[in-house]
Amino acid sequence: LQSILRQTDTLSREIMKMSVLQEINPNVRNMKPLEYSILAGRLSQIKEELRQGVKKPYQEVLDVYMGDPHKGGVKPLSFVRQVLAACLYPQLVNSSKLPADVRQRAQRLLGRCDGGSVGKGQTLIRVSEFITRRDGGVPSNPENIFLSPGSQWSLSILHVLLNPESSPRNGVLSPVPCHNTTTMSVTGLGAVVVPYYLSEEQGWELQVEELHRAMESAKGVCNPIALYIVNPGNPDGHVQSRKSMQEVIRFVSERKLFLLADEVYQDYVFGENSEFVSYKRVLSEMGPPLSDTVELASFHSASKGWMGECGLRTGYMELVNLDPAVMKHIFTMFSTDTCAPVLGQIALDLMLNPPQPGEPSYPLYHMETQNIKNTLAGNGKRAVEVVNSLPGLCCQPLEGGAFAFPKVYLPPSFIQKAKEAGLEPDTFYCSRLLDEAGLLVGPGTEYGQKEGTYHIRFCILTSAEIMEEVLTRLTCFHKQFMKDFS
Repeated sequence: LQSILRQTDTLSREIMKMSVLQEINPNVRNMKPLEYSILAGRLSQIKEELRQGVKKPYQEVLDVYMGDPHKGGVKPLSFVRQVLAACLYPQLVNSSKLPADVRQRAQRLLGRCDGGSVGKGQTLIRVSEFITRRDGGVPSNPENIFLSPGSQWSLSILHVLLNPESSPRNGVLSPVPCHNTTTMSVTGLGAVVVPYYLSEEQGWELQVEELHRAMESAKGVCNPIALYIVNPGNPDGHVQSRKSMQEVIRFVSERKLFLLADEVYQDYVFGENSEFVSYKRVLSEMGPPLSDTVELASFHSASKGWMGECGLRTGYMELVNLDPAVMKHIFTMFSTDTCAPVLGQIALDLMLNPPQPGEPSYPLYHMETQNIKNTLAGNGKRAVEVVNSLPGLCCQPLEGGAFAFPKVYLPPSFIQKAKEAGLEPDTFYCSRLLDEAGLLVGPGTEYGQKEGTYHIRFCILTSAEIMEEVLTRLTCFHKQFMKDFS
């Protein structure tokens, strides 16, 4: 009898679990799990094995999966850390050990805090002056700028744009490849991701003909209401030209789409003939009627830029040409959330308003940022050179951003082994690379790719020494891999 009762109790619990699963938001159920979770589990095991003294061909794992420059050996900027330290420990404001402009900046920022302490959440900074300077004098209205805990959080603007009750469902045109958290956000809100493919053969160029094809593919499936752009590209490293941006703006105007411009890597441009220009500036320069009618949201973040303060999650969103009645609801929506983290706001202020010539901190700041710029450009050039020297690997020239995204040829025998292991082929490749070489990179399937092609993504925003070690390990592994499976 006790055995029957136990079995009945277990069955009841399982039925309850099934009921809970069926009741959760179906949009959340439809979100694709990250491939990183597979690799992260093995990464933890390897690190534990190394701690226990298990012999491997390497002594430590190199993790270039994410875009964290400090993890990759890039030193934090002295000015940023000094101001943060003084804001956290105000006694340093009176210390002669810190440069005078550091103490003045900390004092000014603390003066905006209630009680002179960063312990209370509040909005401290204004972004509009930076945007106006960046865009060559194009006006920026502070009322149209919203701070957020990171640029990805700014995509909550989709809550306003997307109607979960519409039929057919709303859609968002999104690039392939694209950072996975964006597509997950769209799916989680019940919308349809409408892929448009960047042209790898043309250096990952965005071609307006492909946007028209994507719109046609959405017919009968969804009603596209927005176009999402990443410039400079992640993970592809492409930087759009003015001409390309103008074509995109005319396209969204013609198709009546909302333009979402992710511009968080705007500081990372190192291609010889490349420059970053914001979508807002190009839109303004095109003049009426486009400059008065195209609706735009652009994003930037303190976790990117030369600071690379990934742990201080603060960014901003600027809105252009939205109806005042809509802006009222957006303001209400943002007001329901707590303000962006205060330390993140301070970091954002330091990124937007760095030391200027003649100030005590400027020489060191200039030297440190120039070193990062030169290292990034050198790493990008070196990565393309080494990758393209290996059989079965091909990387397009890098113009900007923090990543390389080379194509990997995977032999049919290896693809079959991946299927037997229940993994995507490029995830299986990354798993083998992690096991055998102690190198963690991202599989292309995480970011989207044309069917039948495979890629890997790795961060190039590291020290030059770490980048050389990354490329050495990749080279040794891949040569042996091709021998084993050719």
